[in-house]
Amino acid sequence: MVGACRMGRGAVLTLLLCLFCLLPSTRPQTKIPLETVKSWADAFGGELYSIVTKYSGSLLLQKKYKDVEPTLKIKEVDGLELVKKFSEQMESMLRRKVEAVERLVEAAEDADLNHEYNSSLEFDYYNSLLINEKDENDNYVELGDEFILEPNEHFNNLLVNTTYSDIQLPTNVYNKDPDILNGVYMSEALNPIFVDNFERDPTLTWQYFGSSTGFFRLYPGIKWLPDENGVISFDCRNRGWYIQAATSPKDIVIIVDVSGSMKGLRMTIAKHTIVTILDTLGENDFVNIIAYNDYVHFIEPCFKGILVQADRDNREPSSGPWSMTPEVTSPAVFPKGTPNLLDTVFLVEYAVFCNQTKATYNHFKQLVDELQAKGVGTVNKALTESFKILREFRDAGQGGLCNQAIMLITDGAVEDYEAVFEKYNWPDRKVRVFTYLIGREVTFAPNVKWIACNNKGYYTQISTLADVQENVMEYLHVLSRPMVINHDHDIIWTEAYMDSALFASQAQSLLLMTTVAMPVFSKKNETRSHGILLGVVGSDVPLRELLKLAPRYKLGVHGYAFLNTNNGYILSHPDLRPLYKEGKKLKPKPNYNSVDLSEVEWEDQDEILRTAMINGETGYLSMDVKVPVDKGKRVLFLTNDYFFTDISGTPFSLGVVLSRGHGEYILLGNTSVEEGLHDLLQPDLSLANEWIYCITDIDPDHRKLSQLQAVIRFLTGEEPDLECDEELVQEVLFDAVVTAPMEAYWTTLALNMSLETEAGVEMAFLGTRAGLMRSALYVGSEKLSNRKFLTRKDKESIFTMDHFPLWYRRAAEHPPGSFIYSIVSEDDAEGGGLPKVVTVSTAVAVSVDGKMGIAAAVGVQIKLELLQRKFWAAMQQPNDTDCSALDGACPLSCQDEVLNCFLIDNNGFILISKRPAETGKFLGAVDGSVMTQLLNMGMFKKVTMYDYQAMCKIPYHHHSGARPLLSPIYAFLAAVKWLISDFLIFLLEFNMSSFWHADNLADAKAVFHHSHKHKKHDTLQPCDTEYPVFVYEPAIKETNGLIECGDCQKMFVAQQIASSNLLLLVTDAACDCSIFPPVLLDAKEVKYNASVKCDRMRSQKLRRRPDTCHAFHPEENAQDCGGAAELCASLTLLLLPLALLLR
Repeated sequence: MVGACRMGRGAVLTLLLCLFCLLPSTRPQTKIPLETVKSWADAFGGELYSIVTKYSGSLLLQKKYKDVEPTLKIKEVDGLELVKKFSEQMESMLRRKVEAVERLVEAAEDADLNHEYNSSLEFDYYNSLLINEKDENDNYVELGDEFILEPNEHFNNLLVNTTYSDIQLPTNVYNKDPDILNGVYMSEALNPIFVDNFERDPTLTWQYFGSSTGFFRLYPGIKWLPDENGVISFDCRNRGWYIQAATSPKDIVIIVDVSGSMKGLRMTIAKHTIVTILDTLGENDFVNIIAYNDYVHFIEPCFKGILVQADRDNREPSSGPWSMTPEVTSPAVFPKGTPNLLDTVFLVEYAVFCNQTKATYNHFKQLVDELQAKGVGTVNKALTESFKILREFRDAGQGGLCNQAIMLITDGAVEDYEAVFEKYNWPDRKVRVFTYLIGREVTFAPNVKWIACNNKGYYTQISTLADVQENVMEYLHVLSRPMVINHDHDIIWTEAYMDSALFASQAQSLLLMTTVAMPVFSKKNETRSHGILLGVVGSDVPLRELLKLAPRYKLGVHGYAFLNTNNGYILSHPDLRPLYKEGKKLKPKPNYNSVDLSEVEWEDQDEILRTAMINGETGYLSMDVKVPVDKGKRVLFLTNDYFFTDISGTPFSLGVVLSRGHGEYILLGNTSVEEGLHDLLQPDLSLANEWIYCITDIDPDHRKLSQLQAVIRFLTGEEPDLECDEELVQEVLFDAVVTAPMEAYWTTLALNMSLETEAGVEMAFLGTRAGLMRSALYVGSEKLSNRKFLTRKDKESIFTMDHFPLWYRRAAEHPPGSFIYSIVSEDDAEGGGLPKVVTVSTAVAVSVDGKMGIAAAVGVQIKLELLQRKFWAAMQQPNDTDCSALDGACPLSCQDEVLNCFLIDNNGFILISKRPAETGKFLGAVDGSVMTQLLNMGMFKKVTMYDYQAMCKIPYHHHSGARPLLSPIYAFLAAVKWLISDFLIFLLEFNMSSFWHADNLADAKAVFHHSHKHKKHDTLQPCDTEYPVFVYEPAIKETNGLIECGDCQKMFVAQQIASSNLLLLVTDAACDCSIFPPVLLDAKEVKYNASVKCDRMRSQKLRRRPDTCHAFHPEENAQDCGGAAELCASLTLLLLPLALLLR
């Protein structure tokens, strides 16, 4: 029995052995001794620390600031007092702009009062398009006399005439029309006021008068350039500043007839009429669009039964209040009154334009473009629905709470609609009704006009596309009547807009503007009841000029100031990114000026900050925030204190942000002017040129001075008229004295450098909280690896109005004395190659009475090659190493094939790898298995960030050429259709040549052919995205682990490198862990399902309505309600619908 038992055990062992042999073998992992990795990290870290402390001079600078601590004061900033002070200064500045505009209004109204209209007036003026133009005989053309233009620094070196204004007219306005000549002649009285205003307030920029007849007087005078098609489509009456000043807020319901009779040209005109109405709406207005035939439907079902705010997302992207080169060609390129033959060319251009630019069109315009005509029109239901919506909003206290109007666009009305008005609008007539009769048919004209005249509206008939603009503008004149009769000169301020003239000249510093504007009325008694609006006067205010009143040095390393409007939209914010890159070109984002405060301060999830600021409150709020830096690749964790108040007399609110801790302290040192001035004159010293130490942009003699030159002249008394910030100048003097020894220290090092052992240290630099910078080169400037560093070409590396240098900001959030190493990531490397340099910096802190402030940051820039040389030298054990006490491979070297060694930073970017191509890449993209494990172990954490100003690609969809090949008959019919339609177009063009000047015909053809240039690249449109940022947890000094990779185990060891933000990572190179997917940094678009998207679109965010409203006036002449247009028949009217249908 015993023997049997033994035999049984042997059989079991044999069986188990056989089974084990059948299992796949697991390769034993390379064992990496922890002690070895730690010794490597210590050795490398020590040598690195020795190099960067020596060549940066950080220990010396720290000592110099330590020595002056007894004389130093640290003052805590009172955020509320600060924001109130800034607000008062901004209010004062803006008040000066208002006073300038008020003087222009008074002068214009007085000039009109004293002017008698002369229908036969002959008068020459400076036409901005024709000035300085000569004919073939070398004579100046008519209206194009000599007009002296000179570059002016105050206007970003544009060629201007500061002694005179000139006149711009859109192409569709005849430059010698009697109304134009009388208006231009009358407004000549503005010239001396323009000049006087500029002399009183040299900070003024553009001043202008936009006339209700269409001309635009601009000071200083400029040469106006046509767009690429040779046309001037800019019309001042379309601009937001004009419309907002001319009318009060309005709720608009647009009703469009889409019955079968509206097919062809009529539907095209109707669509363009809707688009033109939408373009007259601003962020204080509300709108919806209803289409009707046999039934009523909202063109956006999600908006059923409501009005939505007409913000930038609902309008076409604007290129500024006086863009010389608009982004798109306006239908206004056609001279007023031109026969409707002109519409033919435009129809094709318009259709192609709509198809090509849908990505930039707003939501409503896309839906309007898709409308189709069919069925029978019944307007009563549409009118009833519109009146109900307007009444519900009015009763609920929603919408604009001022003007309400219905815009009826139709080719006829035959129903008994009087009962609808009796029930919903009479006798109070709280809703005006404007009617637009489409087409040349006059049968229904009396009915359509009756609707408008009996509801305090206005009637027009639109027969051609060229007439849409002028006819739509009539409704604005009606809505302005109550204000004009009352002579209420309301002051309006616009949202931010982009000055495209300066944008085209790359003058980015004045890119974003706001406009202050006021209406100009006729004061003649005989026209009082008609409420005649003469036009609007305005002046631009660069927003950066406004923010100069919030000095950067008072806000600390991470602090900033920002502005928002009464609607919650950002006016100015360091995280407002109005431009995007398409190819190599910078372009304005379509929704750049409707970015909501909640989209940049997205940590304010309950919108407490937004609500308080929109309500114009004064107060304080604290938030923990995640601040993206380095183009979103890194993040800073801060506690920010927000202080806010309103700016009196404007719809704006101001916010000031101070980061908790050192960000709320100002360092005050004391030194004599003589001592400080001596040190200011050292050649290695510079000041932040975007900061305002002294005001140099008022006196022309001061404009050429740098800020450093201005400070020196102020201190020496050479320029007693200079106005300087004495507190900031005192800080500069103190910093100059404390940092002065660094020049001699760096110079001595440069003279005694050992090229053999320390080649690769290229530059030392420092910056102080007062914006003072010093730098020294250890190599010739021609040998620098990064020549952009510390220059304006690398804005992130210098002090600007918006931020401290990136190397300063990152060092400030790292323990003082510990260094931040930063490498240019692979996609940012100069010339598109691999990174070549590493920037190293550390903060210098001072402590007084228990308060710690960051006085400066100091650093070096070194070649990556030096870092690599030191790294590989440290990452190996000598062959004679005593391996008896080590558990694992010994001797070991990072050059061994079985190991991969990486030097990574605290955000996971690779500084050093065996494979040079991996330099600058994110570790997760190179080795997903290790990054995943480091995340699981808590050594790194993933932080999800959001970007609500992103631009996402929409793939280009081209029409397939395969379909015609499927059927020869289809191809034949298509060819015949093309030939007939093009023949008709030819006939129409031939017919119109006698009515249209040859030059204009050539222009239109240029537009036509240009529109057929198809773009084959992906287009971009605004979207929301989320993206990951990975951050090292510094409390974990070291970690190691095994990763199961299928048939092998991969060992890794991570070790922190002391006094730095670096980690040494050693991994097993032999084990293939490709089963783990890479960990990527790619941003992902946030997709919203239909329900969520609809809820977002319908949501009515809190907003503050304008203070004034002018809806009705008992003295207005309601009988002035329009009339029928002149009618005539032509061959064109017969041919055009056929041509359109065929195309």
